[in-house]
Amino acid sequence: MELVSRNIAEMSRALAQTSNPELVEGFLYSLLTPSETDEIAKRWALVKDLAKGRPQRDIAKDLGLSLCKITRGSRELKKEASPFRRMLETAGYEVPRDFSARRAKQLERAEQAAVRPA
Repeated sequence: MELVSRNIAEMSRALAQTSNPELVEGFLYSLLTPSETDEIAKRWALVKDLAKGRPQRDIAKDLGLSLCKITRGSRELKKEASPFRRMLETAGYEVPRDFSARRAKQLERAEQAAVRPA
């Protein structure tokens, strides 16, 4: 575990020091396998979709991810000091401060719609 945390911290510092997006992109493609790149890109897409208020099941279907991964992303966005939230905001995306309350209302509306007679 020490190896992982030490090296992640070192890479994080190096990435934070560059102002060259092309260098970071090239580094990521060089570091990661195509499968890892696909997985990371999908996780980034899922948190962007969650922040926009898309339903978890739709995200899972569109991105081919398990609901478990979507739920994990949702839990992270609900945390006030979430790194996901902060990175989305750094990238220019708006993450509503009431993310968890808004999401609860969406789920409630969906449940009500599901039990209404046709």
